[in-house]
Amino acid sequence: MDSINRNYRIYSVLQFVLAVAIFGTVCFIFSNSMQTGMDSSIASQAVQDFLQGLLRRLGHPGAAARLTEHMVRKAAHFCEYMLEGFLLLLGVRLFSPRLRYLSWPALLGLLTALCDETIQLFYAGRGSSVTDVWIDFAGVVTGMAAALAVSAVLGALFRPRRREESRGRH
Repeated sequence: MDSINRNYRIYSVLQFVLAVAIFGTVCFIFSNSMQTGMDSSIASQAVQDFLQGLLRRLGHPGAAARLTEHMVRKAAHFCEYMLEGFLLLLGVRLFSPRLRYLSWPALLGLLTALCDETIQLFYAGRGSSVTDVWIDFAGVVTGMAAALAVSAVLGALFRPRRREESRGRH
């Protein structure tokens, strides 16, 4: 009974941590959309400068010269939503193990993207873009695929032991 309580506590802590991570990711995404166009541009420029410096140090001055603020912004959209898709898929599996559908995390990610683009309509110098929704959704799907890959690897690592143990019992 003690191991059951211990496993339940660990499971509950994992659920809590994952819920906080998902909530934090969505808040981060929305907070970026609540910046004015000027503030967003300044943040993107800082990231661009950092990446260009890194590329130059790594011996790729041509790539550094071709890196634009537009590329940084679109990559940021993709990466934010890739993290969200990864966490959402894990969340669906952790909160509802019987619910194996991919549609729920995909739908939640798409709804976040639509809300995100709608938020931008209300801030100076910002606008909404269907292209960004597609980039965001591609990030969600990529994150979900990464979560499925991680789940498959972990399953392959831990399932063989269970099969061998069950064979020994029969």
